[in-house]
Amino acid sequence: MQLAPKPVTDETLSQPQTETIILDVGGMQCAGCVKAVERQLIQQPGVISAAVNLATEVATVECAVNQINPENLAEILTNTGFPTQPRSLTSNATDKLKALQERHRQDMGKQIQRIVTCGLLLLLSSIGHLHHFGFPHIPLLSNIWFHWGLATIALLFPARSIIIDGGRSLFNNAPNMNTLVGLGTLTAYLTSFVALLFPQLGWECFFDEPVMLLGFILLGKTLEQHARQRAATAFQSLIALQPTTARLIPPQSENTGILNSVEIPAEQVKVGEWLQVLPGEKIPVDGEIRFGTTTVDESMLTGESMPILKQIDDSISAGTINQTGVILIEATRTGSDTILAQIVQLVETAQTRKAPIQKLADTVAGYFTYFVMSLASLTFLFWYGLGTRIWPDVMTLAGVEIATNAPLLLSLKLAIAVLVIACPCALGLATPTAILVGSGMGAERGLLIKGGDILERVHQLNTIVFDKTGTLTKGSPTITDCLSISDLSSQEILQFAATVEQGSNHPISEAILTEANHQNLSLLTASDFKTQPGLGVSAIIDHKKVFVGNLAGLIESNIIPPQPLPEFLGKTMVYIAIEGKVVGVMAMSDPLKTDSKLTVEQLKNMGLRMILLTGDRQSVATAIASELNLKPEDIFAEVRPEGKVNVIQTLQQQGQVVAMVGDGINDAPALAQADIGIGLETGTDVANETADIVLMRNSLMDIVDSIQLSRATFNKIRQNLFWAFGYNIIAIPLAAGFLFPQFGILFSPSMAGALMALSSVSVVSNSLLLRRHVKRYWVTN
Repeated sequence: MQLAPKPVTDETLSQPQTETIILDVGGMQCAGCVKAVERQLIQQPGVISAAVNLATEVATVECAVNQINPENLAEILTNTGFPTQPRSLTSNATDKLKALQERHRQDMGKQIQRIVTCGLLLLLSSIGHLHHFGFPHIPLLSNIWFHWGLATIALLFPARSIIIDGGRSLFNNAPNMNTLVGLGTLTAYLTSFVALLFPQLGWECFFDEPVMLLGFILLGKTLEQHARQRAATAFQSLIALQPTTARLIPPQSENTGILNSVEIPAEQVKVGEWLQVLPGEKIPVDGEIRFGTTTVDESMLTGESMPILKQIDDSISAGTINQTGVILIEATRTGSDTILAQIVQLVETAQTRKAPIQKLADTVAGYFTYFVMSLASLTFLFWYGLGTRIWPDVMTLAGVEIATNAPLLLSLKLAIAVLVIACPCALGLATPTAILVGSGMGAERGLLIKGGDILERVHQLNTIVFDKTGTLTKGSPTITDCLSISDLSSQEILQFAATVEQGSNHPISEAILTEANHQNLSLLTASDFKTQPGLGVSAIIDHKKVFVGNLAGLIESNIIPPQPLPEFLGKTMVYIAIEGKVVGVMAMSDPLKTDSKLTVEQLKNMGLRMILLTGDRQSVATAIASELNLKPEDIFAEVRPEGKVNVIQTLQQQGQVVAMVGDGINDAPALAQADIGIGLETGTDVANETADIVLMRNSLMDIVDSIQLSRATFNKIRQNLFWAFGYNIIAIPLAAGFLFPQFGILFSPSMAGALMALSSVSVVSNSLLLRRHVKRYWVTN
């Protein structure tokens, strides 16, 4: 398939471009809220798509350029019960971190305040019942009007926001967890209040239930929020790496040696300005060293623990740490253009991209609250109309005094328990918290995974396609063999060749000169350099003509090739001739990277098929494949860029889920076609922008790590969803009294509230265990 640019037509010119709007959305309690927010956003004219993340409380909106005002979107969501603020895409990392920390601080402050209030109310409420266990009787604390007062205070103050939010959400046709809790709490309170006002009904007052219910709910929400903050720790740490200040060197000081640096905010540095960085300081921007030598800790960027030696003209990145020397750098990329800022943006964007399995959970949760409300109504009707008549003994089991309206009280208790025990929150948090932890761990390891959908797809891979040059191999030729077929030693052959090649800048020349330098061989005196493009180079040394070139160059120069010709499978042959006679032969190849073979072996052990896809000669590809123990049918050589796309399409048509690993411009179409594109940080910008995963450490073993991380993350998502669905499938029937007649199992509303809170906390805590599991694997492997 020949790739051709799309023709420019009036239709394509008239198509509006898109822009992204980021909104910080508050007030979301569960996956039902997520669905409601997405529905509100998508209904707005000009909005193309919207993705909302419950764990990070962020909405990403794609819309037509200049068609949507972020402030208007924020106002619409705020008016429907979700306090929202637009976020500037150009805001620096420091501002992001401060805003995130301030928001979490305020949320935690509110939650703690509510818990202290409810804890006090719960304590006072419990004291009144201690006389049942032999403690002294306190008449005031045992008085039913006192307990009414406690319940009233609980509803008016700590529970007020829950009840208001639940009611508003129900009114806006988007009921959520607060709706269920609010209905349960108010029903319990009102039923008890009626029993208090009309004692002749014979109903039981259970004012303690709404108090205990609110205490458990608020405790659970606080623990859940704390766990969610822990899940976002890696991302916050990444943001915190951004330096806040820089030491600017005035232009007049650059060449005088008198360095009077001025400390300025890092975001004010401009490209081309010179900065001074002292030992122990963070590099403030991306740049190149203009003076000094040092070692730099790049672990935050690449995951590599060993410091890297940096000299003049070497590139360094913002956020890395200067360890040993004072250096002067020239800024090449600043602000949001630095590698670190782009990583932060990539990770943040990745956490808003939903995995398909999460979309399913959000869809289910969108209808979940209506389903629970219907079940609660059916529970009430069943027990009030039939249950207590079919099983009259349940009244005694329930501890309800026999009275005319006792069935009404029992039915209400069971209906309230159904409302309260259901947990849409667990469904909403199951996927995003796992992805939050997984993508954060990937960033710590130097794996940039560009979305939850990518994490889900990676675990489905069964075929990995590798480009050769620069991916599996080092990307530059290296001398592997130097054979003398004369009285000269191999070192003398290399010395002659290097002397001749000093007049050329061909990659083969660079390889010969590099090898001579490694062996500390000095160059001879030479003159009359001549280059024959595509054939070789010649020069006069000690009044003798020395030719260095390929077989075609020998024939062109009327030099008789050696017989028989030396055989070096898959290698480039270079002949050295002196005065028309071949005296030596060198073999060159682009060697495998040190971790290529181990990577391929481990991927094979994981059950994946390995394929080599290269534009190089068949003999070279065969030699590389032989080293990697690849099968002949898994070698595709002499393939042009458009041909690489065809190969991947063919594999996909055969039912293969394909990852393409490459680093060059010619790999970009194949990276885009593959189910997962994996690029190397040293690759071209085009390749990295096209790739779904970028390996910042340029280590092929990170491919293994990324697949293991994906598999572990997806397993954790499945565990979370299994627990979330399983919990509701089991807990709701139990709360509805399914086992009550036979086994006497009855959930009080407060017990139901405790279980509901435990469900959400369990899901988030299980996601946090992903860090321990993956780190253990990385350490042992």
